[in-house]
Amino acid sequence: MENFNLVRPEHLNHHGYLFGGQMLSWIDESAWMAAARDFPKCTFVTRAMDKIDFKHQVKNGSILRFDVTKTNTGNSSVTYQVEVYEDERSSLDEKLSFSTNVTFVNIDGFGKKQKIQN
Repeated sequence: MENFNLVRPEHLNHHGYLFGGQMLSWIDESAWMAAARDFPKCTFVTRAMDKIDFKHQVKNGSILRFDVTKTNTGNSSVTYQVEVYEDERSSLDEKLSFSTNVTFVNIDGFGKKQKIQN
């Protein structure tokens, strides 16, 4: 699944680049949307993100492409790899800005994990 976001002034930190917390929010949201579409009968919450490694600063006006791929499905959890690419505004090239794995767990109405339903 692919999603896109435009970096705007309200997404910037005090140095004038994309705030890292905003990037993590978009990653979590993109991965959750993929999980919600893959398993519409489930109620997923974020369990974990692995390595957080920002490759470079992201400028205002950049278009980010979020490439989300399911990598593992367990009994009550599912993991997605999220790669974020930034456009090179002067060309059609992209460069990898960030990648991580996001794991979700399916919960019941009491917040207890439960088996994933297809």
